[in-house]
Amino acid sequence: MWAEACEMLDRAERLQRQFFRPGQAARQGPTWEPPIDIFETEREIGIFVALPGVEPQLIEVSVDGNTLRVAGSRQLPSFADSFAIHRLEIPHGRFERRIRLQSGRLELERREARNGCLLLVFSKHP
Repeated sequence: MWAEACEMLDRAERLQRQFFRPGQAARQGPTWEPPIDIFETEREIGIFVALPGVEPQLIEVSVDGNTLRVAGSRQLPSFADSFAIHRLEIPHGRFERRIRLQSGRLELERREARNGCLLLVFSKHP
């Protein structure tokens, strides 16, 4: 039950960071954090980062110590210029997500775009 409460708090904080960025336009920092799923086997860790509408070659991926950083920008579709916008629910603008990786040696083995997500596969090395 405690773990569920902590997860709910973490999710609420993430939502707050995604949608409530006062003064963000003045700074050039990220405006939203993409959601992720993490999977693990004995030999690998797979991370799916939801990035619909983002060109895979424009996504920055870096690892510093045990922190993975995924960053880039999602622009409004070009056809949006000719339409009156009634609702924007899909985030756009600069994004950044930092993910703490487990301790130990991990090596990025694969990076691929799949169904609007970025798949990152790390191999585990003892």
